[in-house]
Amino acid sequence: MSATEAQMPESQLAGAVMMIRPARFQSNPQTAASNAFQEDPGAPPEAQQAAALDEFDRLVTALEAQGVDVYVFPDTREPHTPDSVFPNNWVSFHADGRVVLYPMEAPNRRTERRMDVIERLDTQHGFLVREVVDLSYHERNGHFLEGTGSMVLDRVNRIAYACLSTRTHLDPLGDFAQRMDYDVVAFEATDRNRVPIYHTNVLMNVGEKLAVVCAEAIADPAQCVAVLDSLAATGHEVLDLSFAQLEAFAGNMLELRNRDGRRVVAMSQQAYDALNEDQRDRLRANGDIVTAAIDSIETSAGGSVRCMLAEIHLPGKP
Repeated sequence: MSATEAQMPESQLAGAVMMIRPARFQSNPQTAASNAFQEDPGAPPEAQQAAALDEFDRLVTALEAQGVDVYVFPDTREPHTPDSVFPNNWVSFHADGRVVLYPMEAPNRRTERRMDVIERLDTQHGFLVREVVDLSYHERNGHFLEGTGSMVLDRVNRIAYACLSTRTHLDPLGDFAQRMDYDVVAFEATDRNRVPIYHTNVLMNVGEKLAVVCAEAIADPAQCVAVLDSLAATGHEVLDLSFAQLEAFAGNMLELRNRDGRRVVAMSQQAYDALNEDQRDRLRANGDIVTAAIDSIETSAGGSVRCMLAEIHLPGKP
């Protein structure tokens, strides 16, 4: 790859997303210890899968109705990947044609990485894949970086915001930053019970002009100031969330761009309901809001709408 290609400017907002339609969704015992948002649903696996599948299809329909291009790939029944509905943890797509694969904490999540999906985006859907950057080797050293769950990327300003946790370690974070030419703003964050927050994208999102963040979750005042100052320096207005809104996945939203060029803000119905009217008005002024009720996925897996969307920033083929 040439230096020019490596420095290719990138839009903050993707116009297309990749989603994985679940085949054997269920609450994952290998992730429960590090994810305080995850609960035992008390339902058999078949019922969890049926509920998740219905919610998944409703979200796809809602996004497409707002003019977002959605590329859906079915999961495979084997190997069993109960969290495959969250592909943004294993892959990210970039405007210079690079695709990054990430090291995952839970062993049964590592088999979510699928080269066949990447190849089909290239060969069947007209996206140009120039290079695959594989960071998964960090797993051998017990170091993890779970994609755009672990990092919230300001793609325009080349800043990776990262809440350190058992799923987000400095070694692979530095590796990503060096290879992809990003600066890092790292911090520690906890919920109201002082339990570490497992993924950065449950407490913040960076859009084109508006950033959403639960500032009170960043306990260290200096780190909190560093995050807010960085957002201000890059021209972002900040919409602050409470702990209660964080717990309802209000931080787990994603800003996209539809086929008409309009901004679209995707979030779950639970997240939307947790916002007050002033916050909703600010979001509406920023872009069209699209919601879907995904209560079963949120409860069983401890993730929400943003986790289900892997933004496709790849260039089209000439």
